[in-house]
Amino acid sequence: MGCVGVCVLLETDSPLCLSLSICPSVTQDGVSYEVRRYDACKYVCLSLEGRSFDQVSGELQRRLLTYMSGGNEQGEIMNTPVPVIFTVFPRDDGSLNRRLVAALRIPLSFQISPPTPTDTSIRIEDRPGMTVYVLQFGGFAGESEFRAEASRLTCTLGDSAPFQRKQYLCCSYDPPIKPYGRRNEVWFLQDEP
Repeated sequence: MGCVGVCVLLETDSPLCLSLSICPSVTQDGVSYEVRRYDACKYVCLSLEGRSFDQVSGELQRRLLTYMSGGNEQGEIMNTPVPVIFTVFPRDDGSLNRRLVAALRIPLSFQISPPTPTDTSIRIEDRPGMTVYVLQFGGFAGESEFRAEASRLTCTLGDSAPFQRKQYLCCSYDPPIKPYGRRNEVWFLQDEP
């Protein structure tokens, strides 16, 4: 990929888990992407099946934010981390299965002992560290925009990068009320050896 050196960056938007940018920016076929490494940490997660991404993503995000805003047994209010991470499962034709997992990283100060959710469908997960190929884009993003950017990243990476094809992550950094300067990302999980 032509990367020189290693750059460590602690994301200011998300001071929860260390992000190691292995290759800060790669441009291939006119498309720029990053390779990042995230440490293992705890996430608050919620899953739904049977409806489309656009039908349920807002609901899942609101329920996770309720947990972070004190909707937990301890009444703890936590700084809300970004991004909201949606795990999606593409079919062979690129369309998405009607299964969606939404997650937020638990803030560092609550990693050892996260508050207990009052919503029984919300769970706390220990997720392993991950290396991801990241494509950033702007605007309001729904299923069609995430699918288009995932397709663009797939074409850009081709066979040159080992990544998981059965799932990918759709990341949203901004609240729905932010009209300009929005940040979204598609993350492909690198296949670990």
